[in-house]
Amino acid sequence: MRQGHAHRALSIFEKMEKEGFIPNSITFVSVLRSCGVLLAIDKGKKLHAQVRKNGLESNIFVGSILVDMYARCGDLSEARRVFNRLQRKNVVAWNAMIAGYANHGLGHHALELFKDLQTNGIKPNGVTFGSILKACGSIAAIDQGKWIHSQVIEHGLESDMLVGSALVDMYAKCGDVDKAHQVFDSLPGRDIVSWSALIGGYAQHGLGQEALQVFESMQQEGLKPNDITLVSVLCACSHANLFDDGFRIFQSMFEDVGIAPKMEHYTCIIDLLGRAGNLEEAEDLILKMPVEADAAVWMSMLRACRTQNNVEVGRRSFESLLKLEPSNAAAHVLMSNIYAALGMWKEKADIRNKMLSAGWIMVHPGVTWIEFNNQIHTFVVQDKVHPQKKEIYEMGSALKETIKVTQGYEPDLSCVLDDMPDTEKEEQLWAHSEKLALSFGLINIPAGVPIRLVKNSRICSDCHTATKMIAKVTGREIIERDAKRFHHFKDGVCSCGDYW
Repeated sequence: MRQGHAHRALSIFEKMEKEGFIPNSITFVSVLRSCGVLLAIDKGKKLHAQVRKNGLESNIFVGSILVDMYARCGDLSEARRVFNRLQRKNVVAWNAMIAGYANHGLGHHALELFKDLQTNGIKPNGVTFGSILKACGSIAAIDQGKWIHSQVIEHGLESDMLVGSALVDMYAKCGDVDKAHQVFDSLPGRDIVSWSALIGGYAQHGLGQEALQVFESMQQEGLKPNDITLVSVLCACSHANLFDDGFRIFQSMFEDVGIAPKMEHYTCIIDLLGRAGNLEEAEDLILKMPVEADAAVWMSMLRACRTQNNVEVGRRSFESLLKLEPSNAAAHVLMSNIYAALGMWKEKADIRNKMLSAGWIMVHPGVTWIEFNNQIHTFVVQDKVHPQKKEIYEMGSALKETIKVTQGYEPDLSCVLDDMPDTEKEEQLWAHSEKLALSFGLINIPAGVPIRLVKNSRICSDCHTATKMIAKVTGREIIERDAKRFHHFKDGVCSCGDYW
């Protein structure tokens, strides 16, 4: 349902109520679906109250669409409460709840629910598999994803276009882009979604030339790219430092494809310019955009300033961002990190004190997770709660000494953004979440099996250097997905070419 139709449905419903008509289950299903499309949760809650009043909450169709409405709007607690109260649950209700978890980054919950679905004898369909594969990709649970893939084959859905595209996306996000391409090649038909999934996969792995080749092949087969495809290919150019190609595609979007650049495309180009160190040119482009820059554009600019440690442009970007989102925690952290990297401790302290006194600014800690034996193990910086913490820290200490002696490793103390003695800085570096997760992987995952890590923020330069060296001395392949892209570490080098 398109947004225009959803608005019209709500308008007709309000008119119907004014004329004294009593809604039935079919009416509620339609209007609640409209609330979900529009993310109109306040209206949805009022309708939910009417549903209760009319004794329809237990109706399987109304209950299912209530779950879908709350899940789409991000109120997963209420969605689960409604879901749990349903005495009978059809596949629509299960799909709505699984999709809600998958779409809001709660892949672990989605996987648990998918297993409950099977325990309850519900037959999954293409929509179910599309959502659960997305969940696997979001947490890089490749073993679970392979198991889901086998389920897809068992249910005869490998030729389903939606499922096929989801499989391509899942394998790419789990770090196996070769398998993603293999699945893509096996699809009996390919639409813009499957092509975009493959291009996006190559983009996230920093394989810009490969992404461009797929982009050209898609056009040769007569398919025109859409907004999402163009975002993916522009991101690929940015991650691979393909400056000329990125600008060529951006400048020819409207002429060649008939798509005027939108905010997402400008964000990619700002990122491309920023990574290349052209901060003034990027800032000038923002000011000349036909529409006012949104928070995402200014965040991209601020990240580039952090990479280049440019405090003047960073301050201007920070101030512009705060006009749009005064409580943006990530912006405050980025600006304080720019100050810290330049030794401007007073300015950093001012921002941190502002964050503490405001109270309403929340900062999410860096988290790294790793899959082992079909379980997800999560680590935060200085983690001391894991059952194997003693072995993990001992492994980390041994690795540090080994790479110091054999590889000439020297800690990059600039990655510690606090004013403290150098010995404490080094200790903190080796308590980073990705180093703890990597130590866990080396302890538990057998030789010959790649170690796959996922981090919710950008990998720091010290962890990047250390991981390259650890890969060399251990002979292991290490694949890490950070907030921006994939890093494939092998034989002492990284696939990103130290450009990220």
